[in-house]
Amino acid sequence: MSDETGIKQSEGEVYYPSQSIKENALCKDYDSMYSRSIEDPEKFWGEIAGEFDWSQKWEKVYDDSTPPFFKWFTGGKTNIVTNAIDRHLKTFRKNKLALIWESEAGDDVRTYSYFSLNREVIKFANVLKSMGVQKGDIVTIYMPRIPELVFAMLACAKIGAAHSVVYGGFSVESLAERIEDAQSKVLITADGGYMRGKIVNLKQIADEALARQGTIEHCVVVRRTGHEIYMESGRDYWYHDLLSVPVVNQPCETEQVDAETMLFILYTSGTTGRPKGVIHTHGGYMVYTATSFKYVFDINDEDRYWCAADPGWITGHSYIVYAPLLNGATSFMYEGAPNFPYPNRWWKMIEKYGITILYTAPTAIRGLMRFGNAWPNRHDLSSLRILGSVGEPINPEAWRWYYEVIGKSKCPIMDTWWQTETGGFMITPLPVTPLKPGSATKPFFGIEVDVIDLDGKSAAPGEEGILVIKKPWPSIMRGILHDPERYKQQYWSKYTTMYEAGDSARKDQDGYIWVIGRLDDVIKVSGYRLGTAEIESALVSHSAIAEAAAIGLPHEVKGNVIHAYVVLRAGYVASDSLMEELKKHVGHEIGPIARPERINFMDALPKTRSGKIMRRLLRARALGLPEGDKSTLEE
Repeated sequence: MSDETGIKQSEGEVYYPSQSIKENALCKDYDSMYSRSIEDPEKFWGEIAGEFDWSQKWEKVYDDSTPPFFKWFTGGKTNIVTNAIDRHLKTFRKNKLALIWESEAGDDVRTYSYFSLNREVIKFANVLKSMGVQKGDIVTIYMPRIPELVFAMLACAKIGAAHSVVYGGFSVESLAERIEDAQSKVLITADGGYMRGKIVNLKQIADEALARQGTIEHCVVVRRTGHEIYMESGRDYWYHDLLSVPVVNQPCETEQVDAETMLFILYTSGTTGRPKGVIHTHGGYMVYTATSFKYVFDINDEDRYWCAADPGWITGHSYIVYAPLLNGATSFMYEGAPNFPYPNRWWKMIEKYGITILYTAPTAIRGLMRFGNAWPNRHDLSSLRILGSVGEPINPEAWRWYYEVIGKSKCPIMDTWWQTETGGFMITPLPVTPLKPGSATKPFFGIEVDVIDLDGKSAAPGEEGILVIKKPWPSIMRGILHDPERYKQQYWSKYTTMYEAGDSARKDQDGYIWVIGRLDDVIKVSGYRLGTAEIESALVSHSAIAEAAAIGLPHEVKGNVIHAYVVLRAGYVASDSLMEELKKHVGHEIGPIARPERINFMDALPKTRSGKIMRRLLRARALGLPEGDKSTLEE
C-alpha cells in the first residue's frame, strides 16, 4: 500500500497470539470489555475501584463540573500505600517477594518481602515525620536506582506527603530548579550511585543545587558508594544513623487521604519553556495504573516482572513502584547499565532470576541489538512469556529482533504509548491482540482515541493527523503545579473538549494506531510531511546502521531537506560510497521524497538521560544556533 508521495506502509504484517496465550489471558475478549468501558465508564471504573480498599467510599465516580480539571472518586478516602502494601499483609502475599535488587557490580543482591518492605517504609516514614514533613508537603528525591528510592516514595505517600523524584543523572541546574518550584524542605539523596563501573557523585551535585536555593532544611543521605563526601552539620544526616534512632521503630499508620490528594509531581520537559510539574493523585491514578498493568501484562502471582526503566521517570513511578505493588507482583530492579561489564548482562539476569516479563525502551533494544545475536543466544531466556516496549515508537526492525531473538517468537510484545501526563498506558495491545510491528495497536479500556486533521475532524485511514484523547480517564494529570493556565493552554486550548497529546499519528483500515512521533519531530519536504521515526526506521533497517536520527534543515527550494545522523554497527567504516548507499536505501524503503540530503557518521547520538534522541540539539548545531537547555543531556 502506498500513496502518491511514494511512501510505503508496512501495515499488512500481523503476528497472532498463540493458543496458550489466549487461553491464559485475563481478558479473553478485548472488544466486549472495551465497549463496556466506553458505554458506561462510570459503572466500569466504579466496579474496578470497588476491588481496592477505601476507608470511605466515593460519592461520585467522575466529576466534570470544572473542565479541564476533572476529578475521580470524589469524596472517597484511601491511600495508595493502603492498597500497595497494607492489604497484602493480611494475605499469603505477606511473605511473598515484592522486590529483588541487584547491584551493577553483581556482588550485592537484596530481596524484600511485602512484610519487610512495609518495615522499611514505616521506618522511613517515621524519619520524615520527625523532620516535620506533613500532609501536603512535597519531598524531593534525588537518588540512584536502589531500593531506598522505592522506600522513600512509599514513605512520602504513606504519611500523605507528595514526592518529587528528580532522576539521579540530572544536573545541578535541573535539580535546583525543581526543588525551588516544589518548595521542598526535605531532600533525600545518596553519596553516589554506580553507572558503568564509575561513581556518579550525587551528593556533590546536590550540594551545588542546595547552594542555589534556600528552601531545603534537611538532607537525608543514603550511603551507597562509601566515598568521601561533604556533610553539612545541622542539615545533612546519614540515613543509616537516622534508622538507629528509637523513634523509627514506632508504629506508623497509613494516613487516609482524599482520592484527589496529590500523590506526586513529576517534572517533564516541553518543547519550550521551563519544565512543568505534572500533578497526579492517589485515587484515580491508583485505579487506572493498577488495572492497565494487570491486563496488559496478564500479571499473575508466579511472575517475576522487570521494568528496566528508572524510578525517576513516569515509567518507573507507574510500572516499577506503584502498579506492580498494587497487584501484589514480584519486581526485579537492576542498578546499572545494560551492557556492563559485557553486552550479555541483561540476558544473564533474565536467566538467573527467571524473569517472565521484560518491559524496556526501543533505545535499549536497538543498543543491545547492535552487539548481535550471539550474546543473548548464550543464555536460557525461556522463562520470558511477555515483552514490553515504552518511550517512543519502536521501529519494525528492532521489534522483529526483540520478538525473534529475545522472545524466541513466542512472547507477544506490548508496545505501549502513553505520557507522563497520562499516568498509565493509553494505546497498547493486550496479550490476545494481533500485533503489527511498529503499531501501538488499540486504545486501553475507557480510552477514546482519535486522529484528527487541523480542523478537528477525524482523519481518513492512512492519513496522518494529530493524536487526541476524547474523554478524561482516572489517571489523567490534575494540572501543572502553580500553573493551571499553562495546563489549559498546552493541552486543551486548540480542541477544548479533547486532550491534545502533541503527537502525530495515523489509523489504518483495522483501526490500529500508528504513532509517528512528536509534532515537532515532523519534517515537511516539498509540502509533504515525513515523521523522523519513519526515516530513522528506514536507516536502521540497513545492516550497517545501529542507530539513527533525522532532522529537517531549511532549503530554499524544498522548504526543508533531511539531514541524517547515524551510528555504525561494529565492522563497518564510514565512507562516501556507504553514504550514497544509505541515501538510496531510504529512498527505496520510504520513497524518493524521503531521501536524505546528507548523512553524518557519528560515534554516538546526543540523548536525554531517559534515552530519547535530542534532535533539537542536532538541529541547533547544524544551523550554528544556541544549543539551549542541555540539563537533560546524557554524559
